[in-house]
Amino acid sequence: MDIAFVVGVVVAFGALYAMITMEGAHLSALLLPAPMILVLGSTIGVGIASHTLRDAIAAFGSLGRVVRGPRSAPAAVIPILVAYAEKARTEGLLRLEDELDSAPDDYTRRALQAVADGVDAEDLRTLMDDEIVAESARNRVAARFFSALGGYAPTIGIVGTVVSLTHVLENLNKPDELGHMIAAAFVATLWGLLSANFIWNPIAGRLNRMAAVEQERMTLVCEGILAIQAGGGPRLVEERLLALTTYKPKKKKESRPEKAAATGDAE
Repeated sequence: MDIAFVVGVVVAFGALYAMITMEGAHLSALLLPAPMILVLGSTIGVGIASHTLRDAIAAFGSLGRVVRGPRSAPAAVIPILVAYAEKARTEGLLRLEDELDSAPDDYTRRALQAVADGVDAEDLRTLMDDEIVAESARNRVAARFFSALGGYAPTIGIVGTVVSLTHVLENLNKPDELGHMIAAAFVATLWGLLSANFIWNPIAGRLNRMAAVEQERMTLVCEGILAIQAGGGPRLVEERLLALTTYKPKKKKESRPEKAAATGDAE
């Protein structure tokens, strides 16, 4: 589980709370139901209206993934693919069929099956590339939805402020209440900006990053399987995939006794 999203949001709201406290204000002054209902409810409503119902359901269904983060680092598939290369080199491509049940995902499973079935390399690349494009498009639907919410929220906040100020102008004969009413009016703008920059845009950014991570992982699987099909050895496959990763896996440090033994052998 990647806790970056949770930590970031907590830090952002914590900084806001610290400012409110240092200014001597009260948090209750910002937690006004009317502007919060208008901004949050209307933002979600116009977001759904500007997308399909399936897009909206998929977007809200992705919130769990936002909290959990990517299922694994892309580089985690490299040892698996290297093991496949070793098996193909010693036992032949047909024996990769034995690995179907233990494959880490359906994409890898289908690629192994295609190699075992003798699918042409060019056709296999086309199939795998098309699946990467389609999966990337699906993963970014939710990101576009929340990015749209981040664009609507500030404007809806201004709408709420205008509505509230209209109410203020209707009550100019109550000077004792004007200060509270004007402050409440600007809370709508605050929640528009706050929800956009503290909630919706971070969710959209997180989903975009997760889509990029998944695309990188699928690209590694694609290139690894194609290299195995072309007869590449385990070392070549590993070096090829390491060159494609954004974050290289940490190499295990050689222990001191082993270093000493190696030095002794050299002498």
